[in-house]
Amino acid sequence: MTDAHPVDVALENRLMGRGIYVTDCEYRPPDGDVGDADSSEGDVDDTDPSAGHTDDTDLSDDSLVTPPDGTGLVLEYETVSETAGVESGEVGTVVRTVLDVAAEREWSPGRLEATSLTTDGDVRGHWHVERDWFDRLGIGLDDLEFSQRVLETRRSDAAEK
Repeated sequence: MTDAHPVDVALENRLMGRGIYVTDCEYRPPDGDVGDADSSEGDVDDTDPSAGHTDDTDLSDDSLVTPPDGTGLVLEYETVSETAGVESGEVGTVVRTVLDVAAEREWSPGRLEATSLTTDGDVRGHWHVERDWFDRLGIGLDDLEFSQRVLETRRSDAAEK
């Protein structure tokens, strides 16, 4: 698998063919590497991709083909759409692509945080997938419940102002 692209590049290449253009993709350390699971998210510097990371894997290393299990992704993408908010179809396409890449690499993704942009760079909205949902998909969490949970996380930029 030495000819494989890093996960972020594989996602970018596959999503481009589906009309979703990745503008940024950052790795986040596995949940277990950021301290106690009960601690607040505010304890971690969200601007530093290695914040709280305790093992020797450099998540900012561009040559990293497959990150450690549980590594999260912060994804920003543009899509051509007439609607102001995040559409369920684009969410499904991104999630299926992440799951396909993960399955091929025998990798378990962590939390996925996504920001949808217009082609002009305006934020259309945000959504996310919890690591636990990925881990439980097909094992105690069926496809429908998984999809419902993910779609319920959608929020528009206008709602945050």
